[in-house]
Amino acid sequence: MYCVNQLSFTLPFQSDDLLQIHSGDRLLLTGTLYVARDEAHRRLVDLKRAGKPLPIDLQNQVIYYAGPAPTKPGQVINSIGPTTAKRMDKYTADMLELGAVGIIGKGERGTETRKLLKGKGIYMAALGGVSAKQARCIIKQEIVAFEEIGMEALRRLSVVNFPVICINDLEGRDAYEFVLSS
Repeated sequence: MYCVNQLSFTLPFQSDDLLQIHSGDRLLLTGTLYVARDEAHRRLVDLKRAGKPLPIDLQNQVIYYAGPAPTKPGQVINSIGPTTAKRMDKYTADMLELGAVGIIGKGERGTETRKLLKGKGIYMAALGGVSAKQARCIIKQEIVAFEEIGMEALRRLSVVNFPVICINDLEGRDAYEFVLSS
């Protein structure tokens, strides 16, 4: 079944929030989410595997695969578009083990990653091409780790009504499969 509801949530997600979200639902997220791309993920996984403390607690958190354009004076953040999610599949198991329950990116996920997410977390898509408008939903940003890697640094964003679409829900449904099979 393909569901399209408009739902609003405060981040971090609460334990029963994910049960209300279905593949195809439009979501407005308010609260804190973390931005991390390839290099930040690699570093987090290296810390995890070495048994070292992480710079953030990912329990019930959302990770946004994105990198902001350089911020201009007077801006909270410049445009910040989603990164292709499939590239990040190799890190998903570790991020779920660290407690992350939501991931935002663009494009579909690999078969194994969709299986990993089932019952543990959801994958949401941010719309590419509207990143300047989405940046207006960000009221605060700060680099929390790995500043030396520039736009790939780990960031904490405070967002208000940040729009995404649930692609993969807890039950394993995939909005892309529905759209492509219609």
